[in-house]
Amino acid sequence: MSEKSLHLRLGIFTSLFALFLVLFAIPTFVFAPSNVGNIILSPLFWPYVLAGLTGVIGLGLLASAFKPGANVPFEDEEGTAHPERAAPWLRLAALGVIMVLVMFGLPRLGMVWTAMLAFAACAFLFRTRHPIVALVCAVIVPLLLYAFFAHVAGVAIPQGNFVRLP
Repeated sequence: MSEKSLHLRLGIFTSLFALFLVLFAIPTFVFAPSNVGNIILSPLFWPYVLAGLTGVIGLGLLASAFKPGANVPFEDEEGTAHPERAAPWLRLAALGVIMVLVMFGLPRLGMVWTAMLAFAACAFLFRTRHPIVALVCAVIVPLLLYAFFAHVAGVAIPQGNFVRLP
């Protein structure tokens, strides 16, 4: 499969998926009160933003499929395929396991602690070149988000059964 055909297929699928979201899924399944004064606070705003960005990415993939020199196969000069055939699928399966563990850990550990563990697990699963920075971010980012949403915005963040944050 060439880069052109891959981008063409992904672009068509992504664009059609964005149209499905905008025309059917968001109006059908996202409920919003009619008296929301600020559009950013409306439950419809961010799904439409994400659907629009998905459409833009799909159109970008379609545009890149028709650029000159895009019909290059994914094999190197010798004609041999990528030596790691099973590794991407194993990482995908491990990511699925992490997602299941996140769903299992949310009610028990709370959102902040589960996010810390999931961030660190994903960083090491994808073999980051900066493991210390990844661990620091895994701790700091969820704590800063918790501090903002719980203490500034006044939004209740789900706490776990074992440890509660102030």
